[in-house]
Amino acid sequence: MIRSENEYMLETQPRELILEADRVERQYWRDLWRYRELFYFLAWRDILVRYKQTVVGVAWAVIRPLLTMFILTFVFGYLAGMDSGDTPYPILVMCAMLPWQFFATAMSESGASLVRNSGMISKVYFPRLIVPASSVITSLVDFMISAVILVCVMIYYQYMPGWEVLVLPALVALAFAAAFGIGVWVSALMVRYRDFRFIIPFVVQFGLYISPVGFQSGVVPEQWRWVYSLNPMVGVIDGFRWAILGGEHTVYMPGMVISIVLVIAMIYSGIWFFRKTEKTFADII
Repeated sequence: MIRSENEYMLETQPRELILEADRVERQYWRDLWRYRELFYFLAWRDILVRYKQTVVGVAWAVIRPLLTMFILTFVFGYLAGMDSGDTPYPILVMCAMLPWQFFATAMSESGASLVRNSGMISKVYFPRLIVPASSVITSLVDFMISAVILVCVMIYYQYMPGWEVLVLPALVALAFAAAFGIGVWVSALMVRYRDFRFIIPFVVQFGLYISPVGFQSGVVPEQWRWVYSLNPMVGVIDGFRWAILGGEHTVYMPGMVISIVLVIAMIYSGIWFFRKTEKTFADII
């Protein structure tokens, strides 16, 4: 076979490999989409594992928010005498339980997700960010069950939401973003520092009482409202109450802005820290 002079020159000339600074990063985000089926599998697996071989099964997702609602209503509504205005106190609590329970569950599940999947992480390649993200998605199941409970409580008290409920999907997205931002941070830290598995339950329990779940954030003095709003769940919970209850339940707008800014900062910094430490996960997990 006779080759032309041009073909011979192309074969003998050295080839150049061009390296781009952001090529690896772009490939990583493409891989997130390529491995989307793994994302679905992990989320579905976590849902099955959570309720498999349990005594009460899915009913546990109903019992836990109901018991919490009764306890907070008794402690803050009856013993402490907190004012709920014209809103029945159980509805006031359940509106806050929706985002808080979702946030707490997602943070706990996503925080331990990398350690829980250590065997898979140490053996095969895939974008590790899929693991904590799928755990946050799993927590939406409990969120939807709690939403059904809230609807039942509102029907019992004959309480009808107003037009503000149309804003609820945006607030759900904000709660999801907050859970994801914190979850990414905790999951990356727990790989290196296993003490976080003891710290997280304490943070969740402590956060339940410093967040306006059993009371309204309006009880905080006005000059300290912005400081209190540094807890990103304050704006989320206030937003949920306004969207579902409307009327006298207004949103403290500076606090909402602070919550949005903090959530964005947590997501950005969480992904940055996760990507920075991700290459060491397989070695130390």
